[in-house]
Order: sequence, then C-alpha cells, then structure tokens
Amino acid sequence: MGYFACAGGDKFVRAYSVLVGLLAALTLAGCETVAESVAIDATPATTVTVQEPGEVKYYASDEPLKLGIEHFNRGHYGIAERYFRDATEKAPKDVTAWVGLAASYDRLARFDLADRAYTMAIRLAGETTEILNNLGYSYMLRGDLVSARKKFLKAYEREPNNPMIVNNLKLLNSSYKFVQRSAGP
Repeated sequence: MGYFACAGGDKFVRAYSVLVGLLAALTLAGCETVAESVAIDATPATTVTVQEPGEVKYYASDEPLKLGIEHFNRGHYGIAERYFRDATEKAPKDVTAWVGLAASYDRLARFDLADRAYTMAIRLAGETTEILNNLGYSYMLRGDLVSARKKFLKAYEREPNNPMIVNNLKLLNSSYKFVQRSAGP
C-alpha cells in the first residue's frame, strides 16, 4: 500500500477511487452542456504532451529555498533561517541559499553566523554586487557605519544605477546625520 497504508487502508483506497471517479464524471458532464451549439470539426483533436516523471528536474533545495524567500519577504526571519539552512544542507553550492541564510541571520542579529554564511557565499561566487550590498547592510545593522560605507561604495562602483544600493547609501547617510551631534551646548 505504501503512502495510503493505515488501519482499514483498503477501504480508504476504494473510497478514494470512487471519489476520484465521481469528480471526473461530474467534470465531464459539465462539458456536455454546450455541445449542441458547437459545430463538429473534422480536424483531429490535439493531444496533450505529458512530461514523464523521470524527465522533470527537481532539485532538493528548490522547495526550502522557495519557502525561505517567501518567509523572509514576509518578515518571518526565524522561519526563513530554518528553510535557508535546510536549502544549504541539501545544496551546499547554492549561492542564493547562502545569501538568504546570511540575510536571515542579520535580521535575527546573529552576526557571527551571518559572517560564516557570507564567507561561504563569497567562496562560491566571489564578491558579487548583491553580496557587497548585503554585507554593507549587515554592517549598518551592527552599527559599523564605516565598514558599511566601504561595502556600499564598492557595490555602487559596479552598479551605480542599482536603486537598492542607492537607497542603502541614502539610508546610511541619514543615519550619519542622526548619529552626529553638535560640538557643545
């Protein structure tokens, strides 16, 4: 039985088969209502091409990576971290998973773990513009504004029209203004 094995498994499989058959019959019956108004065409019907399961490429890290991105975008950084960590374990050479894991750690203020994940991403892909930008943001979250500026400027040199980098530099500049205080009363 495999997947459906349980107490009374045969009854469950039979009930499931009957339910599928009824749904198919109802679906086909619904298609017959417009048959009288349609002229019969002599051209042969086209066949639907179905991909064999062996031909479909599935990568073990796809689902955890997809869920990690989804939860990160929703602000669920702890859940995103778990999915990104799972993705990196299943596909250790997936740069996107490593960057997502590092960004999740940044948002959880686990900067020691973020540094490890960024190191792995850099080993795999080098210092890409995305990684430089993320590192700059990481340093900004830590309060290390000097290091943040260095990373943002390095990313900006590569892609001066990238709106995310430009916005991060503006955010950094506004935090400089906030932190700076006047010399005296």
